[in-house]
Amino acid sequence: MQRGRTFLAVSFVAILATAAFPRAERGTAAVQAADTLPARLTDQEFWKLSQDFSEPNGSFASDNLVSNEIYLQWVVPDLVARARQGAVYLGVGPEQNFTYIAALKPKMVFITDVRRGNLHMHLMYKALFELTDNRADFVEMLFNKKRPAGLTATSTSTQIANAFWDVFTSSEDVFKANLKRIQDHLTKTHNLPLDKADLDGIEYCYWSFYWYGMQINYSSSAQNNGRGGGNNSMAMYGDLMTHTDGSGVSRYYLASEESFKVLKDLETRNMLVPVVGNFAGPKALRAVGNYIKEHGATVAAMYLSNVEQYLNQDGIWGYFCSNVAAMPLDDRSTFIRSARGGGGGGGGNGLVNSLGSMLNETRACGRSPVSSVR
Repeated sequence: MQRGRTFLAVSFVAILATAAFPRAERGTAAVQAADTLPARLTDQEFWKLSQDFSEPNGSFASDNLVSNEIYLQWVVPDLVARARQGAVYLGVGPEQNFTYIAALKPKMVFITDVRRGNLHMHLMYKALFELTDNRADFVEMLFNKKRPAGLTATSTSTQIANAFWDVFTSSEDVFKANLKRIQDHLTKTHNLPLDKADLDGIEYCYWSFYWYGMQINYSSSAQNNGRGGGNNSMAMYGDLMTHTDGSGVSRYYLASEESFKVLKDLETRNMLVPVVGNFAGPKALRAVGNYIKEHGATVAAMYLSNVEQYLNQDGIWGYFCSNVAAMPLDDRSTFIRSARGGGGGGGGNGLVNSLGSMLNETRACGRSPVSSVR
């Protein structure tokens, strides 16, 4: 979400019982009950969670269709070492989450964003993951470019990106046919009661990927620039596919069939749930946290992008902090943040731990009006 070059930093969130929070509001670093998260959600359960947990649609300066964090993979080695596998992953925004999800292999995912447009985009991705069997077919349908010959299960994400880069975009008839497949999959196969506004939102997202192709970036947004616009300084989707973790290892979600299948499996089982909500709001994060707690599970990691920057500007960071403090956390629960910095991605420029522990920050939250909201 952050404009310009960004660095990623990981910090532990170890919420301990303190006098700042009554017992019901403390993060649960104590022993949890047995994990009772379902193996899968029915279509009705999936939609009910998504809608019941959601707040009214909000706005942001961009449609945020693509991550602009070119070095998003640099944090993955430390993230894997620190955060718990097989727990619950929380995030915000677009496909950047997929890379962290593929690394952590969570049992369940909630993506919470202030814009309903982000829910539309994740419903689009849900259909794409479920309708395709491998990475090359997924990229073919995402960008409406005919799959080039020679791609196999062992092709790297760079090889896939390079192979598709110069392929002409298919005709609008192909786009319309694929859009119908996506919408029918959601409304007929999954029986999701999507209204016209939701269907139009999914079409807008999918059209944007069709229109801009692999050059789509954070600024490829009608909200920012209008059709045909775009800030060329932002990372393009094709670029993101070719970058690594800084040591030459690709940890992108399309780096391997195994990573792709982590996402496909979660989507197929309805275990990646998009939610509309403000991080400092009274409902969305609280509902997500309560659900995780009620099922005896733990938050493994939460990708924040630079949302806290906006919450601080609006003077509501404490509400967000209290929302997080009420979640079931342990000493491995990890925030993934974006931090603005200079000097590019090389040189080991303090990418990890530059934000330090969250312990003092959550202790400083104190009680706030939102704390009493259930």
